[in-house]
Amino acid sequence: MKTCIICSGGLDSVSLAYRLAYEKHLSGIIAFDYNQRHKKELAYAAQCADNLNVPFHLVDVSSVGKAISGSALTDDIDVPEGHYAEETMKLTVVPNRNAIFLTIAFGIASANNMRAVAIAVHGGNHFIYPDCRPEFLEAFGIMENLSLECTVKLVAPYAGKTKADIIADGVQTGTPFAQTWSCYKGGNYHCGRCGTCVERREAFYLAGIDDPTYYEDDEFWKSCLKN
Repeated sequence: MKTCIICSGGLDSVSLAYRLAYEKHLSGIIAFDYNQRHKKELAYAAQCADNLNVPFHLVDVSSVGKAISGSALTDDIDVPEGHYAEETMKLTVVPNRNAIFLTIAFGIASANNMRAVAIAVHGGNHFIYPDCRPEFLEAFGIMENLSLECTVKLVAPYAGKTKADIIADGVQTGTPFAQTWSCYKGGNYHCGRCGTCVERREAFYLAGIDDPTYYEDDEFWKSCLKN
């Protein structure tokens, strides 16, 4: 089934890209420039497409990102630190982001005779992001099929899984975890303190897999472990 994937260059979406390639379904990678402060993630998405030898579509929606204000990912607001499920992580919500990305991706998929669009949302996202929840994904798939009058499936195989599960899956398909970017601060190295860094470091620990990532603070995550 010819499938394109929305890929941020992060651990989850790169792992899913490798899973789709392993299953011989991957036909293209789509990434979005939405004026995110951690724009360096796009280079990792491009590298993933190059590694897997599939077309790479970089879509510029930066003007939309500028118009959707109030997020620490796009505005001059400090990125919160701590565990991903904490209330402060709501500052990282970009309103309707996945709905915008998916709408464009479905158009690209339909125009290129692809049969599915994949997105790597996972169970841990559900705490914070409404557009990562199963009920949103189900409703969006129905809406797009009505809009396009053709069958393009929405594929979200990690929706019921943890990040540790994703890492375990990535090991099976040869995902190069070192060639992924998670940190929302977008510095030279992963900060080790923002929600995505803490979640990433914790997930490797829970999966029992060595983490190849260099963090500026490699101890902070321990204080954020769930009791």
